[in-house]
Amino acid sequence: MAVLLVVALVSIAQGAARSRTGGASADEGSGPGPGSHWVGTWTSMPQLTEPGNMPPPPYTQDGVVFADSTLRQTVHVSVGGRHLRLRFSNAFGGAPLPLSRVSVALPAGGRAGASGIEPGTSRPVTFDGRPATTVPTGALMVSDPLDFRLPAGSNLTVTVYLAAGQQSTALTSHPGSRTASHMVRGDQVDAADLSGAASVEHWYFLSGIEVWSPARTRATAVLGDSLTDGRGSTSNHNDRWTDQLTARLRADHRTADTAVLNQAAGGNRILQDGLGPNGLARLDRDVLAQSGVTSLVVFEGINDIGTAPTTPDAQRDVADRLIAAYGQIIVRAHAQGIRVYGATLTPFGGNTPYDDAAGHREATRQRVNDWVRTSGRFDAVVDLDRATRDPADPRRLRPDLDTGDHLHLNPEGYRVIADAFPLRLFL
Repeated sequence: MAVLLVVALVSIAQGAARSRTGGASADEGSGPGPGSHWVGTWTSMPQLTEPGNMPPPPYTQDGVVFADSTLRQTVHVSVGGRHLRLRFSNAFGGAPLPLSRVSVALPAGGRAGASGIEPGTSRPVTFDGRPATTVPTGALMVSDPLDFRLPAGSNLTVTVYLAAGQQSTALTSHPGSRTASHMVRGDQVDAADLSGAASVEHWYFLSGIEVWSPARTRATAVLGDSLTDGRGSTSNHNDRWTDQLTARLRADHRTADTAVLNQAAGGNRILQDGLGPNGLARLDRDVLAQSGVTSLVVFEGINDIGTAPTTPDAQRDVADRLIAAYGQIIVRAHAQGIRVYGATLTPFGGNTPYDDAAGHREATRQRVNDWVRTSGRFDAVVDLDRATRDPADPRRLRPDLDTGDHLHLNPEGYRVIADAFPLRLFL
């Protein structure tokens, strides 16, 4: 009875959304049946925007950002659906975030980073039946459900107009979008193209897309750093390893209903804050509170090792604390019925500044990887070290996978990581 009541309430909400947006065809309006649920299909890890990643002038002014401005962003989804809703985060904002108008559309040519949209695809987004909302400081706001045919593996455009702007220069974003976002002055939410727009490769405010999906659809979250955020991948090509894993899952009918949620940020650490809150602090928000998550990949810890001093005592301490932190992540995820897959840390031999001549950090990496492989604490282990290391020098990445900094991988390297995951983990 409780399940039927929830489905009925969601159906009412979807019907209200259809009436507000001009309706949909009979085919588009027929959603999944009983047992359906909301599942995340795309995420970005919210973090406080650094000075160098702020919107360019005039979109950043003294004490205000995006005043009388339109912001257009594209995201790459994993699973598709016929009903969606958006998540806007003000987790790190210094003031309430007033959103005056929001729309979704398909990008021109289906391209990531496009400033234009496909004619006839734009739909208004509402919040409790209204076109505007204000996200309180530190809070998250979820939009009303919206009828919108969103193909799996496609790109989606989200356009936002802020009349008053946010009255603070502390704002929430995800700098490592590797995807162009566009901004112009005035209300141009309905514009087919934003001519003369400024462009940056950051996402602002938008933290998630969810789709109403059959019960068999589920999501895998990834807790990671720049190697998962995609440093070394190609701008506007969506070739991070999580994107390539998504494409691989989608190509097999047994795993096509698995979403991959990238919850990573460059410079992030498990144990200490840095670029974004530490992994233990953000686990609840970025993993446990995400819709439809049934499994978690933990591929993080290199920045903890690489920023700890190179003394034997300091490296012994960081290894002890990393192993304990992995255990905490496993305990907390298991309490929510989420399986946890451990990924071994990839090589960084030859990297400046992480590699040290005495090899103390390499010894720590080996100790942590041995624990990941042999402890039995994870539900499964994916050996990314073995997949990416140079057979002739296991301390280093394979030369053909290396961007040149001996830490980050190129798109081929990210393909190798994606291929290292056994499909059985997602059945």
